[in-house]
Amino acid sequence: MEAADYEVLSVREQLFHERVRECIISTLLFATLYILCHIALTHFKKPAEFTTDDEDATVNKIALELCTFTLAVALGAVLLLPFSIISNEVLLSLPRNYYIQWLNGSLIHGLWNLVFLFSNLSLIFLMPFAYFFTESEGFAGSRKGVLGRVYETVVMLMLLTLLVLGMVWVASAIVDNNKASRESLYDFWEYYLPYLYSCISFLGVLLLLVCTPLGLARMFSVTGKLLVKPRLLEDLEEQLYCSAFEEAALTRRICNPTSCWLHLDMELLHRQVLALQTQRVLLEKRRKASAWQRNLGYPLAMLCLLVLTGLSVLIVAIHILELLIDEAAMPRGMQDASLGQVSFSKLGSFGAVIQVILIFYLMVSSVVGFYSSPFFRSLRPRWHDTAMTQIIGNCVCLLVLSSALPVFSRTLGLTRFDLLGDFGRFNWLGNFYIVFLYNAGFAGLTTLCLVKTFTAAVRAELIRAFGLDRLPLPVSGFPRASRKSQHQ
Repeated sequence: MEAADYEVLSVREQLFHERVRECIISTLLFATLYILCHIALTHFKKPAEFTTDDEDATVNKIALELCTFTLAVALGAVLLLPFSIISNEVLLSLPRNYYIQWLNGSLIHGLWNLVFLFSNLSLIFLMPFAYFFTESEGFAGSRKGVLGRVYETVVMLMLLTLLVLGMVWVASAIVDNNKASRESLYDFWEYYLPYLYSCISFLGVLLLLVCTPLGLARMFSVTGKLLVKPRLLEDLEEQLYCSAFEEAALTRRICNPTSCWLHLDMELLHRQVLALQTQRVLLEKRRKASAWQRNLGYPLAMLCLLVLTGLSVLIVAIHILELLIDEAAMPRGMQDASLGQVSFSKLGSFGAVIQVILIFYLMVSSVVGFYSSPFFRSLRPRWHDTAMTQIIGNCVCLLVLSSALPVFSRTLGLTRFDLLGDFGRFNWLGNFYIVFLYNAGFAGLTTLCLVKTFTAAVRAELIRAFGLDRLPLPVSGFPRASRKSQHQ
C-alpha cells in the first residue's frame, strides 16, 4: 500500500474513534440524567397505581419509563445551551490541554441534534403513546391483557398522527400558499418533523413569554417561604400558637365525629391534621435557625433575586436597541460549531458565567410561573400523590418549556451563542417584527409584574412589621383584621 492509502486509513480510523468516543460520552450523560429523573418521578408517583392489579401495574411501569425518558430529554434541553457556553470558555482557556480534547464542536453539535431528535420523538410519539396506553382497555371482544392495550394504543396513535399531519398541512397552506411548500410536507423526515417542532417550539416560546414574568415576580414570595425571615418581618411564636390551636381543634373533631348538624369528612380532616403537623415541624426548624440565617440569608437572597431580575431586563432592553441598529443581533442558526475561537460574551469568562446563571434563573422562574398560573395550577405534582396521567402532562409541559429555552434565550439576547442544528432552522426567527415585539413584550410584562407584585409585597410586609394590620382603621391595600382577631 502507498503512503496516501495509509494516511486515508489513519484518518478514517481517527474519525471512527472520535465517533465512538462521542457516542460513549452522550450515552453516559443521558444515563446520568435518566437515573436522576427516574428517582424524581418515583418520589412523586402514586404508589397505589403500581400495586392494585398486575396488568395495570405493568402498563403504569411502562408509562413511567417513557415519562422518565421524556423528562431526561427535557433536562438535557435545559443543560444544552449552558453546557455549550461553558465548553467554549474552557476551550478558550485551555486550548491545547490533552485531557479536554474530547470536548470539541462535533460533540456539541451532536448533542444538539440528539436533543432535537429525542424531543420530536417524545412529543410526537412517546407521550401520546403513554397517555393512550394508560387510558386504553383493549378493543371490545379482544383478549384482555397488555397486548390488547398495545393494539388499541397503536390504532389511536395512527389516527392522531393523521389528524396532526392534516392540521399541519392546512396550516402550512394558509401561511405559505404555494406548491413547493405543500409538496415539501411530503418529506416527512427532512421537513415535516422540523416544521411541526417549529410550531411546538413557537408555542413553547409564547408560553415562556407569559410564565417567565409571572415567575420572576413569584420568586420573591417563594423564596420568602423557604428562608427564615428576620424577626421584624414575621412572628414565629404567633404562627406556632395558631398552628397548634388549629391542630387541637381538628383533633377534637376527629375524636368526636358525631354531630347533629354537620357531616364530617374524616379523610379530609386527617389530611388537614397532617398538613398542620408538617407546617408546625417546619416552623420549629425556622425558630431554631441561627441569627446569621435569620438576619443575613433572607436579605441576601432577596438582593440576589432583585439583581438577577434587573440584569435580565437590562440585557433585554439593550438587545432591543441592538435590534434597531444592527441586523447581526437577530437570532440565527449556525451550521458549524466552531468552539474555542472567540468568546460569546464581551466580558469573557465572567460574562459567560453570568449568562449561564441567567439562563438557569429564567428557566426556574418560568417553571414557578407555570405552576403558579391559574390554568396550570391543578397540574402541580404532589409528593407520593401524583396520578400517572398527571405525570404525563407534567412531562409534556416541561419538555415544551425546556426545548424552547435555547430559542428563548437567544431571542432575548441573553447569549450570543447561535443556535445549532435544526434549532436554527425555524422560519419565524428571521422575522424582525416577531423578534422585536417578543423582546418588547418580555421587558414590559416583567417590569409590570415586578412593580405590581414587589411593591405590594414590600408594603404588606411593612404593614405587618409595624402592626398596622391590627388597627381598627382600614389600611389601603391590606384587609382590616376582624374584631375577633383584634380581641385575641
